[in-house]
Amino acid sequence: MTSTIEPEVGKARTRKEDARLITGRTRWTDNMTLPGLLHVAVLRSPFAHAKINGIDTAEAKTKPGVVAVYTAADLDPEGTIGMPCAWPITPDMKSPRRPVLAADRVNFAGEGVAVVVARSKAEAQDALEAIDVDYEELPVVLGLENALAEDAPLVHPELGTNRNALWVFDSGEAGSGGNVEEAIANAEVVVKRRFRQQRLIPAFMEPRSCVVDPTGAQIVMWSATQVPHILKTMAALTLGIPEHKLRVIAPDVGGGFGGKIAVLPEETMCLLLAQKLGKPVKWTETRSETMLAAHHGRDQIQDITISANRDGTVTGLKVELLADMGAYLGLVGPGVPILGAFMFNAIYKIPAYHFACTNVFTNTTLTDAYRGAGRPEATFGIERIMDELAAELGVDPMELREKNWIKHEEFPYTTVSTLTYDSGNYEAATEKAMQLFDYEGLRREQRERRERKDPVQLGIGISTFTEMCGLAPSRVLGSLDYGAGGWEHAAVRMLPTGKVEVVTGASAHGQGHETAWSQIVADQLGVPFEDVEVIHGDTQSSHKGMDTYGSRSLAVGGIAVVKAAEKVVAKARTIAAHLMECSPDDLEFAQGKFTVRGTDKSTTIQDICFATFAAHNLPDGIEPTLDSEAVFDPENFSFPHGTHLCAAEVDTETGRVTLRKYVCVDDVGAVVNPLIVEGQIHGGLAQGIAQALFEEAVFDESGTLTTGTFADYLLPSAADLPSFTTDRTETPSTTNPLGVKGVGEAGTIASTPAVVNAVVDAVRHLGVNDIEMPCSPLRVWAAIHRGRKDAGGLGSEAGGGLGSIDASGGAQ
Repeated sequence: MTSTIEPEVGKARTRKEDARLITGRTRWTDNMTLPGLLHVAVLRSPFAHAKINGIDTAEAKTKPGVVAVYTAADLDPEGTIGMPCAWPITPDMKSPRRPVLAADRVNFAGEGVAVVVARSKAEAQDALEAIDVDYEELPVVLGLENALAEDAPLVHPELGTNRNALWVFDSGEAGSGGNVEEAIANAEVVVKRRFRQQRLIPAFMEPRSCVVDPTGAQIVMWSATQVPHILKTMAALTLGIPEHKLRVIAPDVGGGFGGKIAVLPEETMCLLLAQKLGKPVKWTETRSETMLAAHHGRDQIQDITISANRDGTVTGLKVELLADMGAYLGLVGPGVPILGAFMFNAIYKIPAYHFACTNVFTNTTLTDAYRGAGRPEATFGIERIMDELAAELGVDPMELREKNWIKHEEFPYTTVSTLTYDSGNYEAATEKAMQLFDYEGLRREQRERRERKDPVQLGIGISTFTEMCGLAPSRVLGSLDYGAGGWEHAAVRMLPTGKVEVVTGASAHGQGHETAWSQIVADQLGVPFEDVEVIHGDTQSSHKGMDTYGSRSLAVGGIAVVKAAEKVVAKARTIAAHLMECSPDDLEFAQGKFTVRGTDKSTTIQDICFATFAAHNLPDGIEPTLDSEAVFDPENFSFPHGTHLCAAEVDTETGRVTLRKYVCVDDVGAVVNPLIVEGQIHGGLAQGIAQALFEEAVFDESGTLTTGTFADYLLPSAADLPSFTTDRTETPSTTNPLGVKGVGEAGTIASTPAVVNAVVDAVRHLGVNDIEMPCSPLRVWAAIHRGRKDAGGLGSEAGGGLGSIDASGGAQ
């Protein structure tokens, strides 16, 4: 009887890496201790905009344990070192130099102005207080529209403007659709709305950290980074270090969410300090520094116009964005809104589309990629405006979506923004979600509550979304002037005893690569899951890679692993045929065995490993190795999709929002590990719901961050969130052999509009058509107050005792 091995792909394996991560049997960057290690602390500006007339470090140098104190004049006397920006979105984009330390002027509160190196972290921190900086405050510019005003103070006077770049896509000019102005002019219905994407802070579990050891033949840097390979290349280019003399290691990294995608001034600073002192140095930020000086996310104003016929057929979409870059440009920051440009049309057949984005400088912390990077912003905009159009037409918002979405039989489908969606079935995902949600039953309950004027109203929110994952084809990225490719590298190394080492260029920071890659290789080679070891995050052992962001790990990195494994099998086939004295074409390979077709003669891949190692009887011209590597450059993005439904209860007397039910059905293509998918969805939902209801980075009028601790910046706990009902449909991708699509950002992208749509839906009958995020009780109450007042209703009498407030809803 022939035994069959249960496939690993699709199995709900608990993660290999969790045992060491959860029990602390691992190495984080801040755990590193090296002989002679020195500690670094950074003095940061309390002002958002000021001249630096002088810095007195004399007293700080006398403090206990202090080894050195440096300013910009010491570390970069020529003033030529600047942090890289890898995405110049237009030829005329303004790109001011972001220094390691500010020399003559600070441009945001939290910018580094001096650095102390001491024998302990506490001594370094204490010495900062002895540094005297003579600041001369300058006018501060905050707010996107304020920054574009004619008389606005300039963040960088040498540029002559606060406008960073203007990027435009027009379907009429691109030949992918009609003229949007004509579509709007000829439409029977036109709806215009302004939506605000508030500024968010990536609140990863592990603060940023860096250790640099210059004492060996190579300079070795350990960094809590998502991008060790990119960091190595950029650091070498920025500082002129020969790349082969620099090794970058990302050990276990405690979360990133885009917040660790940058090449940091502090990493560059540590490299300079280590070389200058000839000793290893360590910098680990405090949590307050994370909030203040790590990059922020989102921060857009979206002016959206949608046109349609009276029957609900959408005829045009016009999007005008203002995007806040902060004081400097991040590694990919200018391109983040541009990724959204390709997603505003979402799952809909929109015949005319125009997108224009103006990137703007302000005296704030810079913005860069944050979970979803442009796609959550776009999904929010289109899903909110679809609800507003449905309200204008007086139709059910799901009915409007169904009328306009791409049908499953129409795939592959080229959209008005020129992307080709390879596969999808929005009908199936939506039908399953509505059944799990009891959509009709909740609509009935909503009507009943309105009829009896219940003070707690029920709202239903919808988000039917798709996203572009797997950043992705190098030629496409090149056409967008992105500074790198979208390929990924992998190697499969076969050990003599039949065990397997997989080397991946994807760098994990919580995604479960070690487990998923082991499952893939176990199936590809027919070896036990336990016999696979995954190596990553070290540019010496994994010398090629494009790292982890944009939900690309599985859809790009995982496919590189498959391709490398296929090459291993091809090599083994030649050797197996020689040993069994048959033609390679006569061999079948399944479940780790080569079998001569039509016979019971077979050999295992483990046997081939040892025979190759011994090299006693190999075919002429065959090297004694099965090791193989591959680089996969995808032909297209991948396009997961799904339907998210939210039921929210809103207390009209207090503005409190309670999430009663949340259902999502996602289609992420083929699933390697359901437990990992479930975890990614849950985590993503928490972050997306947090944007809708809780999180916002707020600056006061002087540019000081007033939400610089977790006491002020509100992160949800498990108690603040409902139990999620999740499920899946499966439409495999047609552009990779596993049929996978990507899942890391789906929950975040889809959930924010679902929640806000639910909140607005609950109080729309009270004259509310938008509530600025986060939908705090005060903002919800103020919107109800304003809506009733505009309608000539109860006004502040519905305030539930809150008294007189600014009904704009902008209070915090």
